[in-house]
Amino acid sequence: MPLGLRKKKNKSRESSNLVENEEVSGHPGVGKSAVNGGGLPPPPASMRPKLVFHTQLAHGSPTGRIEGFTNVKELYNKIAEAFNLSPDEILFCTLNTHKIDMEKLLGGQIGLEDFIFAHIKGLKKEVEVYKAEEALGLTITDNGAGYAFIKRIKEGSVMDGVKVICVGDHIECINGKNIVGMRHYEVARMLKELPKDQSFTIKLVEPMKAFEMLEPRSRGGGGKSSGDGKIGTGRETLRLRSKGPATVEEMPTEFEEKAVKKVDDLLESYMGIRDTELAATMVEVGRDKKNPDEFAMALDQALGDFAFPDEFVFDVWGAIGDAKQGRF
Repeated sequence: MPLGLRKKKNKSRESSNLVENEEVSGHPGVGKSAVNGGGLPPPPASMRPKLVFHTQLAHGSPTGRIEGFTNVKELYNKIAEAFNLSPDEILFCTLNTHKIDMEKLLGGQIGLEDFIFAHIKGLKKEVEVYKAEEALGLTITDNGAGYAFIKRIKEGSVMDGVKVICVGDHIECINGKNIVGMRHYEVARMLKELPKDQSFTIKLVEPMKAFEMLEPRSRGGGGKSSGDGKIGTGRETLRLRSKGPATVEEMPTEFEEKAVKKVDDLLESYMGIRDTELAATMVEVGRDKKNPDEFAMALDQALGDFAFPDEFVFDVWGAIGDAKQGRF
């Protein structure tokens, strides 16, 4: 959902957060310490770990320093303060690259040595699309703060033929209905339910691009990333949670990485969304469950808003079991 406007900071505050042409070599004050236990309210700012991250606007800016955040909304607020803009202007963030690379999208974890690039609103566009097939070929994700956007465009699909629509575009409106504040699965369902053989109108906002970033659009998942989907360069990460405080954790184990990737693939297959934080939560829920029924009950308690279909739950349970056994 949209975030409120922040008052502009005076120059002395702004200059303390921005560093021109700084060579980033690490983060002072980094240490292994949990912010707080699960289920407890976030601690006051004075008690949060002094983890300092470096950030830039993806289209070009000085380097900023941010700290003291425990979730994505607070992160966007900190970035907005550093660059004297509204949090509503931030569409999403990528890690260690200024490019619109969905393999480097900031999700539920940030490596303690990661550099954060914030992509802000650019050009607005309104497109009329003829839905010639039941599936449009879009995979939707969201930024955790109310903005759904396109993470992948399937080659040869309806949307692949609409060249003005690109990976990274924020979906703002569908057939006159403002969808800001809706979750990715709600937007994916709305697009799926649009009648076939009819036209619809979609309003989008693309990320702002620097001149040197202008390049042919990406389908969002074609090339293999240098990190092979892994987040961070250090051995520890800051785990951001939609509910509850952030924690500093060890890098995911091989089991966790494989299981999360498989569950994320299942989310895309069944629901048309990708969400590594949601996938990681489902893996956590299923880690110690003994059978599918027990897992399904635990999912209802933890993620009841999603109303997952039974077949999907069974496949997720199987994926977690396969990861435990090292079968993929």
